[in-house]
Amino acid sequence: MRAHRVAVAAAITAVLATSACAAGSSVRPPSASVPLRDRLRDGLLTQARLPHGLKLMTGQIDSTTTGAPHTLSTVPLASMPCSQLTVASFMTAHARPVEDVAVAVEQEHIVGDDYGWFGQESLDRYAPGRAAAVMAAVRGVAQRCTAYTDALDDGTRTHNTVSVRRADARGDDSLVLRVASTFSGDTDPFITETGFVREGDVIIMVQKMVARKPKSGVETVLSPAVAAYRAATAG
Repeated sequence: MRAHRVAVAAAITAVLATSACAAGSSVRPPSASVPLRDRLRDGLLTQARLPHGLKLMTGQIDSTTTGAPHTLSTVPLASMPCSQLTVASFMTAHARPVEDVAVAVEQEHIVGDDYGWFGQESLDRYAPGRAAAVMAAVRGVAQRCTAYTDALDDGTRTHNTVSVRRADARGDDSLVLRVASTFSGDTDPFITETGFVREGDVIIMVQKMVARKPKSGVETVLSPAVAAYRAATAG
């Protein structure tokens, strides 16, 4: 089981790294959009707003990326495979925003089998009125994918359950999507959480990647992320 746990963590890490690299190579928006793009980037989390023990991963990846989408897909969010719910770039791939920025977050010190806090924040801007439809589509996927089976690269199958609840961080709309993944014969799940808060046409998303018996959930970072965005756009 230890090997399975390492495999799951490695797989999710690879997904996040691939997403970040793809974003760095995206075609940038035309120069005319630079002022708007910079304002969106200004709404990202800063180190000063993170809870103690967490840090921005500014050295490992291109930590502020623009030019959505990170990856291209012709499959809309409402029809995407259930397995995509644990992929870091599923929003930009299946619900293409006009623009996006992102930053990765990690826990500074991890002890033993505790995977700590590892994930990312993104701000996705949509055309007027589109963000509300995207939030509805996320709920639709969660309702369609309440239970599904997936397979890792080594052929190991996982059994997954999906639940949705309202986020503590309130906005025009909010939700926390939770995916619990277990292996055959094991009832102790790995947890992936994604928090969403819509502020007008912008969706603030924080994704906390796989962890077992996590000591802190996605809202540890979601609430500061919402506060950072509101502070940057106030007035």
